[in-house]
Amino acid sequence: MAILEDKLTSQGIAEQVSTFESGNEMAAMAAAQINYHIMGYFPITPSTEVAQYLDLMKTRGEHDIKLIPADGEHGSAGICYGAAATGARVVNATSANGLLYMIEQLPVQSGTRFPMVLNLVTRAVSGPLDIRGDHSDLYYALNTGWVILTARTPQAVYDMNIMALKIAEHSKVRLPVIVAYDGFWTSHQKRKVEYFKDRKIVQQFVGECPTDYNFARDPKKPVTIGAHMNGEDIINNHFQQSEAIYNAGEVFKEISSEYAKVSGREYPVLDLYNMEDADVALFLLNSAAESAKDVVDQLRAKGVKAGVISPNIIRPFPAKEIREALKNVKALLIGERADSYGAHGPNLTHEVKSALQEDRNNQTIVLSRVFGLGGKDFYASEAHDFFNMAIDAMEKGYAEKPFDYYGHIPGNPENILKPVITPQHGDVYKSGLIEVNMDEETNKLKVKIPPLRALTSKPKRIASGHGACPGCGIFAGLELFFKGIEGDIVTLFQTGCAYVTTTAYPHSSHKQTMMHNLFQNGAATLSGTLEAFMELKRRGEIEVSDDATFVMITGDGGMDIGMGSAIGTALRGHKLIMLEYDNEGYMNTGSQLSYSTPLGHMTSTSGVGKKQRGKAFHHKDTAQIMAATNIPYVFTGTEAFPQDLVKKGAKAQWYAQNVGTVYGKILITCPLNWKSDDRYGTKIVEEAVNSCFFPLYEIEQGVTTITYNPEEKNKRVPLSDWLKYMGKTKHLLQVENRPILEEFEAEVELRWSRLKAKHENPML
Repeated sequence: MAILEDKLTSQGIAEQVSTFESGNEMAAMAAAQINYHIMGYFPITPSTEVAQYLDLMKTRGEHDIKLIPADGEHGSAGICYGAAATGARVVNATSANGLLYMIEQLPVQSGTRFPMVLNLVTRAVSGPLDIRGDHSDLYYALNTGWVILTARTPQAVYDMNIMALKIAEHSKVRLPVIVAYDGFWTSHQKRKVEYFKDRKIVQQFVGECPTDYNFARDPKKPVTIGAHMNGEDIINNHFQQSEAIYNAGEVFKEISSEYAKVSGREYPVLDLYNMEDADVALFLLNSAAESAKDVVDQLRAKGVKAGVISPNIIRPFPAKEIREALKNVKALLIGERADSYGAHGPNLTHEVKSALQEDRNNQTIVLSRVFGLGGKDFYASEAHDFFNMAIDAMEKGYAEKPFDYYGHIPGNPENILKPVITPQHGDVYKSGLIEVNMDEETNKLKVKIPPLRALTSKPKRIASGHGACPGCGIFAGLELFFKGIEGDIVTLFQTGCAYVTTTAYPHSSHKQTMMHNLFQNGAATLSGTLEAFMELKRRGEIEVSDDATFVMITGDGGMDIGMGSAIGTALRGHKLIMLEYDNEGYMNTGSQLSYSTPLGHMTSTSGVGKKQRGKAFHHKDTAQIMAATNIPYVFTGTEAFPQDLVKKGAKAQWYAQNVGTVYGKILITCPLNWKSDDRYGTKIVEEAVNSCFFPLYEIEQGVTTITYNPEEKNKRVPLSDWLKYMGKTKHLLQVENRPILEEFEAEVELRWSRLKAKHENPML
């Protein structure tokens, strides 16, 4: 910003409220005041809060935005594109791999010229996984055809969200716009901000939603959107798109000037700090530029003519303004929180250099440094280092090392970690006490297991020292299932609590081989690993025991975003197990709703208030969905019925080794986000079974068998007996929410009755 934050108060024409808020809160505030029509979203740290805040506002009746939870970022982008094609106003928020997952959709939207606003809360792109902030995701967006604004502070996030919609809908632009701001620095840190007291001011500024375009909104005026084009036409299309994005640069200046008259805050194309006579300068995006400004003041006090350049818009790239700003600068260091591997410098480095080439008189020495990856902090001392590098180049007349990384540390072989325990494999995991045999008459497996006490000698698969919350049911459930598995395993953990809490580099809680891949591709990844193992073994290139079992662990909503991969793997019939731990939400990102979240349950994106009563639709029955792929074995289980789960583990291994794909679903507790007492973990899942919400059954070779029937045991309880244990569901027991509870009860009874019918009729 051209105006420092301490000078921002009480300057605007319109009445504004001063407060302390984060960037995510201000993005949500702007969206609520604009009152968009649609937000298709999917939770991913650190952008998730935008949807959470909007959901909270929705419960209070502060906006009318239709919030649509998608099954993944690709789906959220599709929702947004479909809504934008009608002329509706659309907003979204994402980060990191979420942007990459939706990126296929982004050029479609810009290429067909439908406006919307996407908040990109920047974060490191994995792998390896790192949830903190850098700009590696932002750089993937540079070639999507979207206008890109960059916001250094929460105030800028609010202001640019308002400006972004007006730019997007401008007749000379008509392109979607990204507002990018730094994850965890700008997104979560609270700063002093101002926002318009009356949202009518915001709505008057952005204006009426344009209707003079070929939208899919009037049956009387049919349109075809996205028609196939040959090269002769697509070059014209892309030329027009190119012209539009360059137009956006001029439109940005116009709208920034208009916004300054309303708010008192102006955003020039470049934020120039003490650049009028600067000899040395830093070029930095977003929050790092704010940190460097204090260092400029210190250097100026010592007689060093230092300055900072930070763009407010990078698409279109402000080449002309950069040439003007650098015409007298002797040395410039460009710091970037991302790399363009193998290009001898990241993206903006090359774009700045390209801009300077157009000025034949420019003699600026350009240095490039990659810094701050994965959320590595940027301190004033490091800004000093950057300036010293630029000063050194200025004094020498050249840069000794034009491109380098900053902040990396060489490894020391002496510090290599050694295993705490001797690797365990093979016979140590074979109890010899479990018998599994096929009954040729029934075409079902017969399993004999010893008393559970006898299986305690089998070591755990996951070592102690992981970081799970007190009372977390994941590892109790997994270890119980693993008691039924004999011999070696190879596991793949999708992103989620089970993965994050057991693999804090350089440590690992996994005693046997474990891989990680993202939510949406775990099953496919493990199928590739399995088939490679088998082929390498067939060729005699490796030695693998014949009874090794491959298990994919998913949860935290992984069977939403990963459903396509799971179904594809099942249809191919790979000999592996997919095991879902169901904690009824995206617990690893802060308890957002999943499709496995039941009706009426409270999450951070299905709040409870006067305008909203928890999740609005029923939970997904993944066991039945996977059974429809005709895989040989599907089961459900919980730690509350340990013998049942161990037997199913043994069956799962047999089918995975001898027939094909297996799917299992275990219900586990999450005291933190279920708002339940740790000591009631087993009781809660037991009551979920006894209420028939989570029935225990298996589908073996297409035949359904209920393995525990609470009605036959005279142990069935009302649904309320389960719900009363959890803070996330206690509201359903209130009189005013009785209709929701009755609808939930009816759905549970319907699903239970269908399951009993399948149990009684093998052909169903």
